[in-house]
Amino acid sequence: MPQSAASSATDTSLEKKEADFVKDSLHLLGMEILPLRMPGLRRARLVKNNQLQTMVELFRDDTAGSGQVLTEELSGFFPDGGDDFKADLLLLKKFDDVPSFDVYSTRITLRELNIPVEDQEALRLSDSKREELTERMKAFTRPLIGHVYGADAETVDDLQGILGMFKDPDPKVALANLRKMADSLGVDLLDIPKFLEDYGDIFLSLAFFRDILDRTVPIIHQYLEWLEELRGSFVVKQDRAQDNMLAKIEADLTDITGSITGRFESFDRQTQDFWTDINAERFHEVRELITAHHRTVGGVLCGLTLKMEHWKRKFKNSGVGGPQQRLEFTRSEVLPGLDWIKDLERRGSQIGN
Repeated sequence: MPQSAASSATDTSLEKKEADFVKDSLHLLGMEILPLRMPGLRRARLVKNNQLQTMVELFRDDTAGSGQVLTEELSGFFPDGGDDFKADLLLLKKFDDVPSFDVYSTRITLRELNIPVEDQEALRLSDSKREELTERMKAFTRPLIGHVYGADAETVDDLQGILGMFKDPDPKVALANLRKMADSLGVDLLDIPKFLEDYGDIFLSLAFFRDILDRTVPIIHQYLEWLEELRGSFVVKQDRAQDNMLAKIEADLTDITGSITGRFESFDRQTQDFWTDINAERFHEVRELITAHHRTVGGVLCGLTLKMEHWKRKFKNSGVGGPQQRLEFTRSEVLPGLDWIKDLERRGSQIGN
């Protein structure tokens, strides 16, 4: 392969890897999916910083780092933008208070703002992430397959397998499979593909968020142990105000973690009830329930992962840090926005009650 072609292929691969990373993240939103008028803004992206503020990232590279500004500061970078810039600014301001930029929360936000998106693939998890979640998804796909096909369910273990049964070389067999599923679910024959798409998507969202929670909770426990060591230090023992601050952070993180874990346990109970008698009407109820929680779950997980990943990069992977370093990090990086996460979780836990 010529060197230029190899270089081009590498660049394309890196671009796809970066695009997939953005799609699978909770704190990044590529602005190319928004109907912005300014080309310079379409090349930027929205970023949640560690204080959970929404920032516009105008540039990023390995040497200069990340150039982030608040939405209201953009006018200083586009002094001659005119009406196009004003229109873009109004649109971007609507994302200032969006709690998470995961694809599921973003879909809801765009729908509420009546913003059409031509590239719907940009609002789906990447192929690699969906493949990574395959094992988790079996907990949701197997009950559906078993409900419809009984003993025949052993031949398929995912939704693609169901679709494969519909593409049987024998048209009569394919049609029989379609009718069996339609009759079992109580939907029209022509609605089966849409039902499967909705079913797969809603439970993929649950698997995605549960995977993030399961990865984050152990880091929170490690951080709390690290925090407990800090509270035992001479520096903190001599300062009651600092100890009270650390005690509150410890209590808040414990409460938030327990509450959001409880929400997922509630999802598990309700989906188990649904699988005892799967039908389109009950699926609609489950879908509405899970969708209602998307933004609060996404926001809480976004906040927790940003803070815990930042801690892991700074301390767990490069040294534990002395008491003063730990104290300063906790005060400046963990504390800001923690009340916001706690309030978001409180509101989320009340949904459906």
